[in-house]
Amino acid sequence: MGNSNSSTVNHRFTSACRAFTQKKLEDLKSLFVSLASQSQSNDSYVSYPVFQAYFGLSGSLGERMFDMVTQHRKDGKLTYEDLVIAKATYEKGTDDEIAEFIYQTLDVNANGVLTRSDLELVLVVVFKSVFSTTDSSTSDYKEMVDALLNAASFSKSTGDDKGMSFEDFRSWCSHVPTVRKFLGSLLTPPSSVPHLLYEDTVDSNILLLKKEYAWHIGGALPHHELEEWKLLYHSSLHGQSFNTFLGHTSNTGMSASVLVIKDREGCVYGGYASQPWERHSDFYGDMKSFLFQLNPEASIFRPTGANTNIQWCATNFMSENIPNGIGFGGKINHFGLFISSSFDQGQTFSCTTFGSPSLSKTSRIQPEVIECWGIVQASNELDTQHNAIKGTVLERFKEDRNMLKLVGMASNSNE
Repeated sequence: MGNSNSSTVNHRFTSACRAFTQKKLEDLKSLFVSLASQSQSNDSYVSYPVFQAYFGLSGSLGERMFDMVTQHRKDGKLTYEDLVIAKATYEKGTDDEIAEFIYQTLDVNANGVLTRSDLELVLVVVFKSVFSTTDSSTSDYKEMVDALLNAASFSKSTGDDKGMSFEDFRSWCSHVPTVRKFLGSLLTPPSSVPHLLYEDTVDSNILLLKKEYAWHIGGALPHHELEEWKLLYHSSLHGQSFNTFLGHTSNTGMSASVLVIKDREGCVYGGYASQPWERHSDFYGDMKSFLFQLNPEASIFRPTGANTNIQWCATNFMSENIPNGIGFGGKINHFGLFISSSFDQGQTFSCTTFGSPSLSKTSRIQPEVIECWGIVQASNELDTQHNAIKGTVLERFKEDRNMLKLVGMASNSNE
């Protein structure tokens, strides 16, 4: 029996090694030797306390991860073979293999049932790890934990409680990519959170964008957009004015931005705009943009590819067919999210552009607070971003053609 198990492990190790370059295997060996040395094990294994300290995992999640990585041996010893096999599964496996590994890891009680209470415990550990806190209180994260879980489904019957099925889990991960990104990188050092920049005179209590919200949104963004986010506009500070908004968000050297809105229903939501807020007579933008909810649910909605009605910014137009304001997705007068140029009303309908529902409790919204954060690009990305915002010839032609239509100078043929 023992020989059979050893043979299986050796086969898995040999197979796992093929997933890495020789340089990567050497790096993994160096990491293992360093951790094993700290474990005082004569370089033969890594102990749980050392594993926990290095990977920033604590509590039931850390214990469950260690149990998974050590293949449920219960001997408290993580070998080099364990590390390579886990890394290969976790980082080089198929999407289904990685999702299944994470799903099993979240089952901290190892009873085959993933309940809301299980996930609450896991998410608190996640937040404490991400934000490097040691406080035993969970109150600071309860609102965000609830918002993330409110976006989940629990369709699996488990007696008196409802559990999350594997399909529920996959669907949830698609809407909370930051959780998926974190759980998919547990065997790497903790990820970074955007540093929120604002003037010293600004009272942080008036800001909508909390660090937990920034982490959630950042899960859908590349690493170079997670360094610094700078407050460009806040309606309470700068006045609830469309022109003021455009003045504060233009010519900043930052192309991408995060728009956050709180309406009179108390809902918090918004969108990530990959392109600057500039005057256009039609939809523009690219597939990097997305919509999001923050409270009472926390979800990300990426473009589906159904259409290219991504971003909207119109000002000083006199036609009903070109409503003045800013927005995302959907179609004219039926946007996924839209704030009129008066900045005191708007709309949010379900839309196929992002596969998103209405982001608020009602489709007609009244913004209470509007704020916009500029994404400070890493220096090596600035040239690429500058070229991207110029737009294609086709986009410019399309805009010019729409302008001609307004004065009856273009033909009525379909584009």
